[in-house]
Amino acid sequence: MADLGGVFDANQVEPAEGRDFGLLPKGDYRMAITDSTVKAANSGNGNYLKLEIQVTDGAYANRKLWENLNLWHRDHKTMTIAQGTFSAICRAVGVMTPRDSAELHNREFIGSVYQKKNKQTGELENKIGKFSPISMAANYTPSAQARAPQGVGVAPAKQRAANRAAQEAGDDGAPF
Repeated sequence: MADLGGVFDANQVEPAEGRDFGLLPKGDYRMAITDSTVKAANSGNGNYLKLEIQVTDGAYANRKLWENLNLWHRDHKTMTIAQGTFSAICRAVGVMTPRDSAELHNREFIGSVYQKKNKQTGELENKIGKFSPISMAANYTPSAQARAPQGVGVAPAKQRAANRAAQEAGDDGAPF
């Protein structure tokens, strides 16, 4: 519990608009791991490494994805799959024998994003299917799907407000 000191009154502050970022379009993105922690699996079958991954450039800069790797698990197949993914990540960031997951932080790589249905919720979610080193993408530019259409990106609520204001002012968006 945290003592707020009785100084905040929500009646005096306009609520923030909800963040509806939606899914990232399928495509290649420049990314970096920004945080990592080891957590106990809910199943009780071991521990996993949770990686927080952030898009570092383009229209979707600062968007986050998460990768959970069952590196310590009772099921050998589950652990082998996670180790293969971890090997791809290590190769992509250029750290072949990390002693601490923090060694992987803030090293850019190219992540190929796709969408997959979540088995528990049935909703689509973003996944990273391939991890590649930046050096293999020397001429990297985001794929057409990875580039946001005008008005979509980090601050969609601000863009919607600007669009509403322009419509109210009779501006059709044409330059002349």
